[in-house]
Amino acid sequence: MKAQSQNPIGIFDSGVGGTSIWKEIQLLMPNENTIYLSDSKNAPYGYKSEEKIIELSIKNTEYLLEKNCKIIVVACNTATTNAIKILRQKYDVPFIGIEPAIKPASLQTNTNTIGILATKGTLNSELFEKASSNLENNITVIEQVGEGLVNLIEKGEINSPEMNKLLTKYLTPMIKKNADCIVLGCTHYPYLKDLIKKIVGNKIEIIDSGLAVAKQTKHVLSKHKLLLQSNNTPTYQFYINKNKSTLSYFLKQYPNSIIKELDF
Repeated sequence: MKAQSQNPIGIFDSGVGGTSIWKEIQLLMPNENTIYLSDSKNAPYGYKSEEKIIELSIKNTEYLLEKNCKIIVVACNTATTNAIKILRQKYDVPFIGIEPAIKPASLQTNTNTIGILATKGTLNSELFEKASSNLENNITVIEQVGEGLVNLIEKGEINSPEMNKLLTKYLTPMIKKNADCIVLGCTHYPYLKDLIKKIVGNKIEIIDSGLAVAKQTKHVLSKHKLLLQSNNTPTYQFYINKNKSTLSYFLKQYPNSIIKELDF
């Protein structure tokens, strides 16, 4: 019988953005088999109701469990903040969530002002409210909904004039209020880092959760004795329920990736 440790790590997101998390996991654990599910047809999750986000997260989880995934990484801030509690109650498999790195930013800031760029669903969630309320009283958090950013990324329009216009609009108030850390509260947004740097300059730290999530995934796999110890030629499977061209673009440096479109 195949050891459970050989089963794949399952990852899902509302689109292609969670591949930023997948890349960190792949770098940290290059032997591990992975299955990534991109629910691009329903992207973005940030403007959907909590009930709909939970429904989609359950559907995604069950698809990955059918593929015998040994752990599920919810590579979507909105799905984590709205649905992970229910997923953990419902399924007997470890879950890793993604939360905006507000706490690390609050420890790094020298101006006591941090900006957070996230989806409406994340900023309005109970989990985000709890994380924000636990910060020191002297920390000012400037919240900004990144309306339109996910849609442009899903279309592959990262360096478009429209993207630059939106980011300039969203980031300028943070610069004016002397924020020295900006938290990327959506797994799509790391793909905008270079563009953000051009707008805000080098004195502002851009913080995302990717490496921390990969480390936590490895820790939980080790704790449950699910970490793949033997040498393995890994399989990287990607499933998307929309045109796969954007996903293929983000994975072009991984020629061994298997990308399949599915009616899901």
